[in-house]
Formats: sequence, structure tokens, C-alpha cells
Amino acid sequence: MLELVANRVGSRAAHFSALPRSFFARNALDVAPDLVGCVLVRRSADGVRAGRIVETEAYVGEHDLACHARAGRTARTDVMYGEPGHAYVYLIYGVHPMLNAVCSPEGEASAVLIRAAQPIEAPGLLPLLHSATGPGNLCKAFDVRLRHNRDDLCDARAELFVAPRAGKAPRLWRGPRVGVEYSGRWARRKLRFCDRDSRAVSRPRPV
Repeated sequence: MLELVANRVGSRAAHFSALPRSFFARNALDVAPDLVGCVLVRRSADGVRAGRIVETEAYVGEHDLACHARAGRTARTDVMYGEPGHAYVYLIYGVHPMLNAVCSPEGEASAVLIRAAQPIEAPGLLPLLHSATGPGNLCKAFDVRLRHNRDDLCDARAELFVAPRAGKAPRLWRGPRVGVEYSGRWARRKLRFCDRDSRAVSRPRPV
């Protein structure tokens, strides 16, 4: 059982604190490895679900040819240029939501894709709705929808937010991002970060 970033009060669900905005006010290259081990929390009318983030990818700005910001500020990427610590949710293939955390100081544009999470099982918490291995599955597991775009991940009262790590830092593995072959030399950059010891990491798995 994973340690919670919260104390349980009586029979009520676990209470989590949210990461401060300053955590996200750095380039995604710095935020992505630090997010591994943090806790993704989803509140709903039914209760609270939580999972420990075990895999992330950094998209580091307009110069990154795999980053959506490569096209500059558009209706879709506007949130990436705004206040750090908000969710950037978009549809891949027009169907599957992808959850990203906006990073960098306001006016810049970088983000971290949250690719996988390991379920936290504890009294007061609901089970995840699906396997959270892979970014599409993660959104199914936490019921992340397009309406969560721009939501504040630093607000512990929100439906969706990120809580700090509990316990020791994970053993990190670093490798190339998945599915960005179109980005030329950027496809080889080691901007994917995984918890070596988690079985919830997606393929290709760390070696």
C-alpha cells in the first residue's frame, strides 16, 4: 500500500494538499522528473481517486518540434502561455483526452504530459476506473475530460489536482519520448521520465 500525502480524518476520504504554483513555474525539463512520484487526485460526486505518477514526458517550448507550441500561440495552445500549474487537455485523433500540466513562467510555453500512474489503494479512496498505464488509459482511469482543460492543478478543492510526493524519491529512468518520430532530432532527445520500479509504466518499458 502506498503512503498517502495526507492524513485520514475519521471515516472520511483522505485529504490531499496540492503542489504550489511555484513547482510548475519552471521549464518542463525540470518539472517532468520531479512530477514522477507525485500524486494525481480526482474528486467526483462518488468520492476521491488517486494514483502515484510514474511516467511523464517534457515538451520544452516553441523550439521543441514535438511540442504543440512549435506553431506559436493558437486557440488550442493559448493555455500553455498562461499561468503555470493549469491543465492542458487535448484530444488525440479527435477521440482520446491527453492530460498535461502547464509549466514555465507565464508567457512562455512548456508542458508535461502525464503518461501513467500507479493506483493508490487506501481506506476512503475509490479504485481507478481503468488501468492508468499510457496517457489515454490514464484519462479513462481518472475520468479526465476535455472540460478539464485550463483547470487549476494547484487547487486542492478542484476536481483534478496534483499532490506532492510521499516517501523517498523514485529511481528514475530517462529515455526518448513516445510517438514523436516526426520531430526530427527532437525524437532522440531523452525527455521521457519513468519510475524504474513501477509496473504501471507504459511501453517501451525502461531497460
